[in-house]
Amino acid sequence: MQNIEEIYEEYSNTLYKYLFCLTHDEEVAEDLTQDVFAIAMDKIDTFKGQCKLSVWLCQIGKHLWYKQLKKDKKYKKISINEINENEIISENIEEAILIQEEKLKLYKDIQKLKEPYRDVIYLKLSGNLNFIEIADILGKTPNWVRVTYFRAKQKLKGGN
Repeated sequence: MQNIEEIYEEYSNTLYKYLFCLTHDEEVAEDLTQDVFAIAMDKIDTFKGQCKLSVWLCQIGKHLWYKQLKKDKKYKKISINEINENEIISENIEEAILIQEEKLKLYKDIQKLKEPYRDVIYLKLSGNLNFIEIADILGKTPNWVRVTYFRAKQKLKGGN
């Protein structure tokens, strides 16, 4: 088994990208990444090798994020005052509000998806990762990721 420094060097960037996709916050993703490696250092002897090490680390990160959400008992809501002026394509504030509402609805709909679909959609859309990178993170094949992504899009369109 590699030592924790080698593991950190090899997987920290992948783990950070995954957590950023979940959190949409650089600081939170960075903090969670550090927390994951602190836990991994203590629990590395429990890793049985039944999955890739990157998958194990991402699972720890996901559980930490869910734990933090439960603790906070809220999702970060975007108020009208937080709309970035650079995101406003037109000078029409009503249009900007409608765009923001559509984004929020999309993320709410994504959150309603079951886990494999939700994870793939978040990684693809928010993380801007390709199918091979997503497959590596989730411990699946790129073809599985493509099919799951397609099915997730169908579910979001209402095609169940």
